[in-house]
Amino acid sequence: MSKVKHTPTGTPALVALDSAGVAHVAHAYEHDPSNDVGYGLEAAQILAVSPERVFKTLMTTVDGELTVAVVPVTGMLDLKALASAVGGKKAAMADKTAAERATGYVVGGISPIGQRTAHPTVLDETVELFETVFVSGGRRGLDVELMPADLIRLTGAVVAPIARD
Repeated sequence: MSKVKHTPTGTPALVALDSAGVAHVAHAYEHDPSNDVGYGLEAAQILAVSPERVFKTLMTTVDGELTVAVVPVTGMLDLKALASAVGGKKAAMADKTAAERATGYVVGGISPIGQRTAHPTVLDETVELFETVFVSGGRRGLDVELMPADLIRLTGAVVAPIARD
């Protein structure tokens, strides 16, 4: 039996996409809390899509300012490259509580779209290699598929090489 559900709830990310008139497909699936591969790789496996097309949203700080980094689930964030992409000097991972408070989402379900407060956003350059990509839809077990140009526009993102293997 498929773990994919077809009736996702309306998260702030989905509301933002609908309000902006952005074409997208919401893919809900049953998240397994015992999974040890990570939220993004779990999504890729269950949704049967190439993991290079699935992007994770990481909350960071660059020179003390919260900054969103979106990188493929197959790679890692290069903090130095992220800082450089936004004209900063030093980047670090944000505190989990601060990330959840600032975005309105829980870790593992943080979407780059529809955050409580808008933050500078950087997407890894590989986002432009695909016709559509997947990002969190605003909760664990929900990914949104959309065109990279729409993701860039909606988040006001800078596109830069911020991922490493």
